[in-house]
Amino acid sequence: VSGGGCSQNAAGGGSSAPGRFTGLEPDELSALCQYIQASKTRDGGSCFISSATEGENFEQTPLRRTFKSKVLARYPENVEWNPFDQDAVGMLCMPKGLAFKTQADSREPQFHSFIITREDGSRTFGFSLTFFEEVTSKQICSAMQTLYHMHNAEYDILHTPPTNDKESCSSAGDCNGTSVSKLQRFNSYDISRDTLYVSKCICLITPMSFMKACKKVLEQLHQAVTSPQPPPLPLESYIYNILYEVPLPPAGRSLKFSGVYGPIICQRPSTSELPLFDFPVKEVFELLGVENVVQLFTCALLEFQILLYSQHYQRLMTVAETITALMFPFQWQHVYVPILPASLLHFLDAPVPYLMGLHSNGLDDRSKLELPQEANLCFVDVDNHFIELPEDLPQFPNKLEFIQEISEILMAFGIPPDGNLHCSESASKMKSLRACDLVSDKRNGNIAGSPLNSYELLKENETIARLQALVKRTGVSLEKLEVREETSSKKDLKIQCDEEEFKIYQLNIQIREVFANRFTQMFADYEVFVIQPSQDKESWFTNREQMQNFDKASFLSDQPEPYLPFLSRFLETQMFASFIDNKIMCHDEDDKDPVLRVFDSRVDKIRLLNVRTPTLRTSMYQKCTTIDEAEKSIELRLAKIDHTAVHPHLLDMKIGQGKYELGFFPKLQSDVLSTGPASNKWTKRNAPAQWRRKDRQKQHTEHLRLDNDQREKYIQEARNLGSTIRQPKLSNLSPSVIAQTNWKFVEGLLKECRNKTKRMLVEKMGREAVELGHGEVNITGVEENTLIASLCDLLERIWSHGLQVKQISKSLDGFLLTRNSVLLNLGILLDSERRKSDTSPAMSPLRISLIQDMRHIQNISEIKTDVGKARAWVRLSMEKKLLSRHLKQLLSDHELTKKLYKRYAFLRCDDEKEQFLYHLLSFNAVDYFCFTNVFTTILIPYHILIVPSKKLGGSMFTANPWICISGELGETGVLQIPRNILEMTFECQNLGKLTTVQIGHDNSGLYAKWLVEYVMVRNEITGHTYKFPCGRWLGKGMDDGSLERILVGELLTSHTEADERQCRTPPLQQSPSMIRRFVTISPNNKPKLNTGQIQEAIGEAVNGIVKHFHKPEKERGSLTLLLCGESGLVSALEQVFQHGFKSPRLFKNVFIWDFLEKAQTYYETLEQNEMVPEENWQTRARNFCRFITAINNTPRNIGKDGKFQMLVCLGARDHLLHHWIALLADCPITAQMYEDIALIKDHTLVNSLIRVLQTLQEFNITLEASLVKGIDI
Repeated sequence: VSGGGCSQNAAGGGSSAPGRFTGLEPDELSALCQYIQASKTRDGGSCFISSATEGENFEQTPLRRTFKSKVLARYPENVEWNPFDQDAVGMLCMPKGLAFKTQADSREPQFHSFIITREDGSRTFGFSLTFFEEVTSKQICSAMQTLYHMHNAEYDILHTPPTNDKESCSSAGDCNGTSVSKLQRFNSYDISRDTLYVSKCICLITPMSFMKACKKVLEQLHQAVTSPQPPPLPLESYIYNILYEVPLPPAGRSLKFSGVYGPIICQRPSTSELPLFDFPVKEVFELLGVENVVQLFTCALLEFQILLYSQHYQRLMTVAETITALMFPFQWQHVYVPILPASLLHFLDAPVPYLMGLHSNGLDDRSKLELPQEANLCFVDVDNHFIELPEDLPQFPNKLEFIQEISEILMAFGIPPDGNLHCSESASKMKSLRACDLVSDKRNGNIAGSPLNSYELLKENETIARLQALVKRTGVSLEKLEVREETSSKKDLKIQCDEEEFKIYQLNIQIREVFANRFTQMFADYEVFVIQPSQDKESWFTNREQMQNFDKASFLSDQPEPYLPFLSRFLETQMFASFIDNKIMCHDEDDKDPVLRVFDSRVDKIRLLNVRTPTLRTSMYQKCTTIDEAEKSIELRLAKIDHTAVHPHLLDMKIGQGKYELGFFPKLQSDVLSTGPASNKWTKRNAPAQWRRKDRQKQHTEHLRLDNDQREKYIQEARNLGSTIRQPKLSNLSPSVIAQTNWKFVEGLLKECRNKTKRMLVEKMGREAVELGHGEVNITGVEENTLIASLCDLLERIWSHGLQVKQISKSLDGFLLTRNSVLLNLGILLDSERRKSDTSPAMSPLRISLIQDMRHIQNISEIKTDVGKARAWVRLSMEKKLLSRHLKQLLSDHELTKKLYKRYAFLRCDDEKEQFLYHLLSFNAVDYFCFTNVFTTILIPYHILIVPSKKLGGSMFTANPWICISGELGETGVLQIPRNILEMTFECQNLGKLTTVQIGHDNSGLYAKWLVEYVMVRNEITGHTYKFPCGRWLGKGMDDGSLERILVGELLTSHTEADERQCRTPPLQQSPSMIRRFVTISPNNKPKLNTGQIQEAIGEAVNGIVKHFHKPEKERGSLTLLLCGESGLVSALEQVFQHGFKSPRLFKNVFIWDFLEKAQTYYETLEQNEMVPEENWQTRARNFCRFITAINNTPRNIGKDGKFQMLVCLGARDHLLHHWIALLADCPITAQMYEDIALIKDHTLVNSLIRVLQTLQEFNITLEASLVKGIDI
């Protein structure tokens, strides 16, 4: 349906009678004759026959083959604003080409719609009705007969075995004879007894998708030529009326016009309602079920590749259009071909997100489909109610409650929530109900007597069971759902369309409102996080790829935890980026995109109703409240038609024109249909209709928004950012055009790789990125995981581009497995870095080996699938900073690459491949823990090296040492180390990033004194090496008498490890360490700092802890490092207590702990004598004494410095440090043991120190178990 002169009517197909369509018979005949000629000249031994018709399988019987279709006529010839794309229309009207049938075949007319998406993103809608007409051309019938004779002769030659080979004869008969004989019986053609039919279609091309109205128009036109009684007017009158006299209804209006046999109504939503959508949502839910629809919807939102599969073209179109319509306010930005013509199957190889529909012949099952990539593919078998989901698909937020809300609506309309999968019985029961059994409530169509009969039939279904459990928890009973009362106003309204059509409108709007409400709730305060550009529009657009336009980290940090897996990935999609771009480009209400205006008005309404505010977020599910209002708008439009179009009338045709033969769609009179009326007298009759536009061109410009101003240019280009791949053009499929398309794919992949690596690096650089002007960047653990997952998706698409499908079924994972076996067969091992014999105490370097990394992944039993293993390998390679190097080695086998990939594949484009590897090399500049942090339950081998001091008799050590290693994910427990063994390997569950090592011994033997310089621990899978400096004695009577020590370590960088191997001594500045405590323990030998330096150290230590807690929880580093590391709080307070400490007597070491114990004794004596100055002071003293006593009573053999460390950590945890400092500053023991210049005796400095320590009170400090083991306080 279209306004005057703006629609095109095309007829396509084959001939029906000689002379009826000039030039058509030779086209059809030539296809058959070329085949016959090719058959005569072919090599007798060949199994395949060349033909002019591309892609045909001539092993099939002739009636099962298809031939090239052609557009026979179109009216008008051309429309200025909508050029006619003959190739696209031909392909989409008959996606598999021209077909022949006989009277024995089913020849019911088939309707389907389609979309032509131009390269600039604009769309045109097509509606096609395909039917069969009798072939009256004797030449074509004879040619078909000849084809059958040839086919049967070929079959006899190819499938009849030699007479002397009885066994093969039997085998051939068993394998092929039965099926072929059946095929012959049902698909044969005999010119003497069979009638041959050929397919033809009539089609409407429109600027807007009024599907139901167009379907009625086409069906009535077809009925007119097949009905025994001809219509009152020539067909030209009806088609002329549709083309030139039926206008497009403006927004918010309804229209009635006349078809051949009855009135047709269409209505269009207003600018404040959801956009026009005219496909039946009911059909999608019946075919797939609620859960599958929600999963498919989630895949579409996350821009996975989606392939729909069905025998019915209209089903493909309905599912695709429904899913994209439910995305409001977001719009699918990638390749969109709901019906993929047979000649464009190579587009399934596209390494970009797509939504395509593939026609099934009904014979082949899913297993016979060979698809180039499946890890990121969502495959939907529409006819069999089956969906295959991509791996690692996150759940849509509040999925269960969402499904419940949708199910309630479906059940109110008598539709089982699980579709037809488990409900054929209930469907048949519904169909058997008489119309009078329905209650008068037309709004929901419930069954009289029991509102939930369909629900009862589904009680045993798993999804419904889960929903029922959920509503029971909320105190609601599905049994007591009340049927919504019919409003009094509804009773007074008489709907102009039939009841079934009205119910489709109702169900559509109810389901769409529920889906739209999800996004309105989810993004109710999205505007707060939009980053408006500071520069002018031109500059912003030029630098768009480098700019952040949405504060994702802040938005995610405000979201409920269950939403994060989905939202973190959704915010990275092109559709979300385009949505935000659109928001930035629209500065005022008049400038807004219509979809954005509707969405923003809904968001504003939610705020006014105080349902949600920018400062209040909740994961509580909020149901849709806008259904009644939306329904009312549709009811009013259908009850009161705004405009009735001009009725069809006689045209100025010559006598005799307009006649046609029964059963054949005629060739129409082009002279009367090519142009509209010069002076439209029919329009003048309807001048009072206020909404008619005088200028037709202006009307279409308004409806299609084809304004070419700068804003539209910016928005359209912004939508295409990040991808050079646009919609495939359905015409001129020459080899050069296909090559050019594939080249665009290659360029698009390279550009996407560049953008992804740049984004990931900027996110990782943090503060450095801020200094470079990228804005405040905070990357959460979820967001980092999302970015890495998207990189894995990109690698999958690169490895599957141009893949020889028959060679290998998967992409990256298959290539890895194939390459691995090749490497193993060739024995390519990187032995150059094997450990050489070396007696010096240093950890041998971990050999860099692609094969070893693959083996590690294959040995992880938790990973079940090949795709999962490939992604785990990518994560491991990134963490080891070897991704680029490994991939380069993988691709070094050019013969294997040639064998597995077509010439146009990305991996066979050398320059682009080199640039791709270069971009990946940039990941070596940052540290990722994407393997360690994800695979938290796997067993990992760890290698330990203990380096004792050689100078002081470490080799004479007789005690039995032990070690305990702790990380962010757990600890090993005590591991006994065999005596005199300094290097060992053990296996345990992933510890995460390592934080502390506890090392000690049992003090047995004659020489139980051990001076340990440092301990090194290496993760044998990731290669991460941690160094734990010590430099202290372990032994009674040595140093501070400690038999065990807690060492705090730090990850070594790769260049540090190289330095370690070269110099064999620990560099002072590489890690937080205990190396500040020298082997000669006397405090006199420790580096002395002045009061200013000590204050600065305290300030930095406290500041580090404050910063730690101001970061999002998933971004925080190790708190243990901030407390006990080289520049930590313990070290800084140690300097406070060492400043001005009186020199000990000769040969006697005095420790800070000695001072603290004396202070404890003093306060305990004071309390016993009841001489404590005040109650507050008494509480502080009691706490101090209690902690000192508890630490002294611990069963652990930690020394005095270890006890001081434990006291500081416990004081920080319980917010007591500032109290203790004040207590000790006033203690008489301090006067005895400190010089007058000591910091602890300067009240001004002490007060300053107390104020700094008080800032820690607001933080909840949780200590690592290794720091407070054995203390119950």
